[in-house]
Amino acid sequence: MSAIQDISGVTGSATTGAATKSATQESEDRFLKLLVTQMKNQDPLNPLDNAQVTSQMAQLSTVSGIEKLNTTLQAMSSSFMSSQSLQAAGMIGHSVLAPGSSLLLQNGAAAGGFELKQPVDHAIVTIKGAAGNTLHSMDLGAQQAGVVMFQWDGVTDSGANAANGAYAFKVSATQGGQSVAAERLALGKVGSVSLGSSGVTLNTDVLGSLDVTTVKQIF
Repeated sequence: MSAIQDISGVTGSATTGAATKSATQESEDRFLKLLVTQMKNQDPLNPLDNAQVTSQMAQLSTVSGIEKLNTTLQAMSSSFMSSQSLQAAGMIGHSVLAPGSSLLLQNGAAAGGFELKQPVDHAIVTIKGAAGNTLHSMDLGAQQAGVVMFQWDGVTDSGANAANGAYAFKVSATQGGQSVAAERLALGKVGSVSLGSSGVTLNTDVLGSLDVTTVKQIF
């Protein structure tokens, strides 16, 4: 096997493996040393194949290029996450609407929402107590596709005022008598922002920790 063929095996493994920066440099150094040695000792009647030399150099160039591309992408990713974190920090103190089924009643006021993929001719929101009992139902009538907001003043169907705290709710939507899916959305206030390996996380009072990409609206 010739020196050039030996290098083919080295560069092939570097290309398919997760080569480090130092490993790439070592491959280049070995290639150049072998190439110079072979050129010095080549048979005049059987000189080196220019096409093969060019191919091997192109492989090394590809390995180096991939390594530089990976480094650039990592730098861009870090920069993007830092930028996203700074933008998310501006959400602290604001309320966000995201998937959830809880309502926080405070001083006779609570708000939530749901998202419809299509228009409906009937939408009913039912608020539940801790034991799963129905406290209040509100008929919102016909609604268009998109995000629908609703409010509750804390008054139950019996006329009593519910205590401050967290309550669950469900949504029933129909179109022409057929059930239509409605994604429940809870309203939470952002208290802080966390930056981890998975991205930016918003820490809220009602929704807990949630991915910033799940937010439907900001208030």
